[in-house]
Amino acid sequence: MKKMMPGALCAFLFMACGTPKTEERTAAVEAQPAVAAAPATSHTGATFADVKYVNMVKAGMDKFETEDIDGFLADYADNVVWQFNNGDSIAGKAAVGAYWKQRFADVIDSIDLSNHVWLAVDVKNPQSIEQPGTWVLGWYMVNARYKASGKRMVQWIHADSHFNADGKVDRVIQYLDREAISKAMKK
Repeated sequence: MKKMMPGALCAFLFMACGTPKTEERTAAVEAQPAVAAAPATSHTGATFADVKYVNMVKAGMDKFETEDIDGFLADYADNVVWQFNNGDSIAGKAAVGAYWKQRFADVIDSIDLSNHVWLAVDVKNPQSIEQPGTWVLGWYMVNARYKASGKRMVQWIHADSHFNADGKVDRVIQYLDREAISKAMKK
């Protein structure tokens, strides 16, 4: 019985000091002075873009996953720039293709992309360094096995693809964890 007394006392105090009744809360809110609402503004910095751009990126990623790099690059502009979050970049469709073909030939044994999330936006008024125009923002889980080590690397990767006026990808910014890749590549 003595062990139950502190618990019962705490429960009693908790109920006694509880939240005010709905009528009391309503009266307190009504007693506050009125504040003028801020004027309505329209945000025209970005809007949703046509889903066709998402479909183009998804189709390319399906080709990438099967190591069809030429098919992957079908919707890329000749002057595309592939930029990694660490500042490295590859310029030109031919160079991007050569990079990924070399990675599949010598480094990546297999790759699986899953849990895709895609969002297409039209940036009208850039807020930072992004280019105006259509962007597809993508997030996906990458599960890759490396040839030299046989180890797997699993991580979420985020990639932004920008489309030029001709409807071709002219910039890709890929955000990934290089450390996870380096660890998986070590024997």
